[in-house]
Amino acid sequence: MKWHVYILECSNKALYTGVTNNLNRRFEDHKKGFGGHYTSYNRPVKILYSEIYQNRSKALKREAQIKGWTREKKLALIIGDLALLKIL
Repeated sequence: MKWHVYILECSNKALYTGVTNNLNRRFEDHKKGFGGHYTSYNRPVKILYSEIYQNRSKALKREAQIKGWTREKKLALIIGDLALLKIL
């Protein structure tokens, strides 16, 4: 089973990072107010980024790593600016 680490843009312009084994279903759940306390109050607008992992453990480790990053570093990841990502 494949696992996705994803970053959503919320209605308040915040970036929400999560993990799931079904990205489209999870995004729809978030939009309906299910599946995440934060996104139930700050509805997601779009999926900005995702990565695929072969197991849940690796996906959860990557999710934790990204959640610890600044907004600027997350945006560098989203746009694929590897040089800036390394600096940040």
